[in-house]
Amino acid sequence: MTATTLTSWQHHFVETNRIRLHCVTQGEGELVLLLHGFPEFWYSWRHQIPALGRHFKVVVPDLRGFNDSDKPASGYDLDTLGADVRGLIEVLGYKKAHIVGHDWGGAIAWHFAQQFPQYLDRLAILNAPHPQDFMQAMAGSIDQFRRSWYVLAAQIPALPEWLVQQNLGSLIRNTFQSNAVRKGAFTTRDTEIYQAALEKPGVLKAAIHYYRTMLLPQIPWKPWEQSPSPIQAPTLVLWGEEDHLLTPQFTDGIQAQIDAPYKIHMIPECGHWVQQETPQTVNRELLGFLRSPNTTPQVQQDTV
Repeated sequence: MTATTLTSWQHHFVETNRIRLHCVTQGEGELVLLLHGFPEFWYSWRHQIPALGRHFKVVVPDLRGFNDSDKPASGYDLDTLGADVRGLIEVLGYKKAHIVGHDWGGAIAWHFAQQFPQYLDRLAILNAPHPQDFMQAMAGSIDQFRRSWYVLAAQIPALPEWLVQQNLGSLIRNTFQSNAVRKGAFTTRDTEIYQAALEKPGVLKAAIHYYRTMLLPQIPWKPWEQSPSPIQAPTLVLWGEEDHLLTPQFTDGIQAQIDAPYKIHMIPECGHWVQQETPQTVNRELLGFLRSPNTTPQVQQDTV
């Protein structure tokens, strides 16, 4: 592992599961892993790293294929992505970690909780349905099918990469600024940083592989055919109520996936990019959940 210090954050490269992941870290103590979504990288947790880093060892990887991490031709199924996270925990010298995931990172976190429960301490999910619920909604909900048209579009060979590359600047602005409910969450500089990360060689192809792999018939994990064991770890779900990509109705069935204390916090006037649109709320909820010994079950809808 090598490190270059940037203010109080450190940038590391960690070997795990036969690939190298770029990670940003801060703090000491219990391990907290923050898993980003599409089309992001570690930068999407910029508001959480210093807040959590005062109390925990915070590690924020660029997921396989994104930004400065390795971009192999394969391995974008949930089993392999979960194994990447398990290896990261082991290499860092921990037996367990708190896992926090948003969007695709949330899908990985859900799956990790059932794939490697012995490595999980607490689970926090931000605007990410359980993969099984998502696949069922894609097959049976016209509303979610309309919201997730890009999943099917990604199945076309080569064309999505070309189209995205030709329109990358406007796509990034539309993805973040236009889809955000709280428009001030993303500055022009933020969108430039995201665009620069996606312009790195191999990133676009790898990122689209996440969606292509979802529908491959040969993948070993098929959420629409299996009923995974309920999650045994205390769980927090944060959800922006005005998410244009994922319906808040996904929170209705979450209790069926969990056999442990859990809390659902709906955040009004907030869209998909919850940790960037309402960072103070997210930081407060995460710190309260991860630091509190109280894991009494509750389903709660709060206002901000």
